[in-house]
Amino acid sequence: MGGVAVAGQPGGRQRLSDLAGGGGGEVGGDVLKHSDDVWLRAAGGAEGMCTHLGPVKSELETAHEGLLAGTGGLTALAELGAVRESWTRRFEAARGECRALAGKLRAVAQAQGETNETVKSAFAPVTSAGRGEAR
Repeated sequence: MGGVAVAGQPGGRQRLSDLAGGGGGEVGGDVLKHSDDVWLRAAGGAEGMCTHLGPVKSELETAHEGLLAGTGGLTALAELGAVRESWTRRFEAARGECRALAGKLRAVAQAQGETNETVKSAFAPVTSAGRGEAR
């Protein structure tokens, strides 16, 4: 039988019958869970990219210092400033996207955690009834 990915599990796969707690309507056994770890790692990666791109603007400025001095009217070198500004805008836009993505990934992890708690709470009466408690 095919498997379902289960976050945080070695190998990441289990049979559906295992997830249902075995055969014959038996209660218990393995529980299908997901982890927010993957979302938080992705958010950390996006933040890392943002940090990595941070010094690019100053590095470009340093690399271009004095480059145009003494070149006279060479139009190709004059265009270099416009190209540098274009790249600066692109890197800043990429940093902004990385920051936004990191926030969205963290929000997914939080929303999934809240959804898990809501679903778990919704099944509490069923679980109690299955144990012979208040029906």
